[in-house]
Formats: sequence, structure tokens, C-alpha cells
Amino acid sequence: MDGMSGDGGPAERTARGGDFVEALAKGIAVIESFDARHPDMTLSDIARRTGTTPAAARRSLLTLMALGYVGQRGKRFHLTPKVMILGGAFYSSARVDEVLGPEVRHVVETFGDACSVAVLVGHEVLYIAHASASRARRATAVVGARYPAYATSLGRVLLAGLPDGALDAWLARAQPEKLTTRTETDPEVLRQAILTVRVDGYATTVDQLDYGITALAVPVRGPDGRTVAALNSSGYTGLTTPDDMIRDRLAELRAVASRIGASVARYPVLGSVFGT
Repeated sequence: MDGMSGDGGPAERTARGGDFVEALAKGIAVIESFDARHPDMTLSDIARRTGTTPAAARRSLLTLMALGYVGQRGKRFHLTPKVMILGGAFYSSARVDEVLGPEVRHVVETFGDACSVAVLVGHEVLYIAHASASRARRATAVVGARYPAYATSLGRVLLAGLPDGALDAWLARAQPEKLTTRTETDPEVLRQAILTVRVDGYATTVDQLDYGITALAVPVRGPDGRTVAALNSSGYTGLTTPDDMIRDRLAELRAVASRIGASVARYPVLGSVFGT
């Protein structure tokens, strides 16, 4: 998924007027361009993923290196641990672990496997809380992880919460790709799956993001009833099925999501992140 996680296009920059700082936006785009599939990149790689010229990418990289956020080995660039300060500031100020930590751990203690809370950022879901019973069978998500929304139960719940016009625009810009042989990439099939989530009030996926992941997700709603985040429980394909999860976990997940929705009102920073 190339480019920045948000839209950040020319129309948005024009709408913001003269107060929009292009250089700052480009620097943030460089930081966001690194992920699990792109842990280190050349200058050309970064320019391509950020949609900027090599000269502009180079200026951003040199600035970030001077500030200590980016390092270099030969011709390849990488993030440094200092970047964690940026995420850590949000994590502590929004009281994420205090509010969401006990709830995701409760789900894991009840059902095992893994539990996450995520929000929609551009075409990806961003994990803001996560707990897992074991890392032995497959790689698990971590706080700050980003995944294509179309391929996750969390993403489908979040997309189902969008107004019709926003969903249409999202689907028009999406470029789904096969992550497994079971990943659904047909826009019309995805649209119908998302509309079904609206009716059912939950989403299930099997091996869409990676092999071995079966997941169930429900919406976290704000005071006005809008979907502001999503909560899921995931297990290992072969050991559980969507029907098993719906039968055994759906009621409890909805109860946990309701508690999260009610509690974020007490924490303004977290509430603003959720759009409440």
C-alpha cells in the first residue's frame, strides 16, 4: 500500500490554504512510509512510496536524520527508536492502556487467542490496543500495526460505519491485492460484504489477511451511535470457525465494545481520536 495512510492529496492541501506546511507533511509521510514490509529503503523507494520527488524525499530524510528519527546504512534508510517517542506521547496522554488495556486482556483471558482495537486511517486499520495469549503459532499484531482494511474483520466493521458517500469514495480509491489465495479483491463483492456487516452488526473473516487467521469484529460506538472504532477477537483457522466465534464470543465482544464506548467519554484525548 504505497503512499501516506491518509489522503493528503492536492485537493486537501488546497482546502487547508496557506497554513498548510508542505515540508512538515512530507516529513511525516516519510516516517509513515516505513512498515513491516519496508523496514529499510533506498531514497528512490521512499520517494515512490511518498509520492514525492527524490530531491524532496532527500531533504526530508536529511532533516529527520539530523533530528535523530532516521538512520542510514549504506544507501538504505531506516527508522530509529526515537520515533517511539511520538507514539508514546499519544499512548500515555490518551490513557490507552488504562482504558483499553483491561478490556482487551479480559477478552484474551476469556477466550484465549488475540484481541485488538483499531481505528480507520486512510485505507488501513491502525491498531491502538492489542493483547495476545501466545505468539507461538503465527506472528501477531502489535500496537501501531497497520493492515489493509479490506482484508480484516476490524476494517470491514469500520467501513460499514461510513456513510454511503464516504464508503463509495473509499472503494473507488482502494486497490485491493491478494494477500492470500482467499483474499477478496473484487470491489463489488467487498461492497456487498460490508453492507452485510451493516445489517448483522459484526464481521467475520477467514484467511483474508494471512493464513491461519479467523476473526470476529464488532463496532465500538460513540454517544451518537456512530462507529468510532472496532474490537475483534481472532483465533487460528482450523481450531475455530466463524460460526464458533459468533456462538461463543459475539455477545461478550458486544458487551466489551459497549463498555469501551461508554468509558472513552471520560478521557477527552482518546475520545477525540475516536471522533466522539
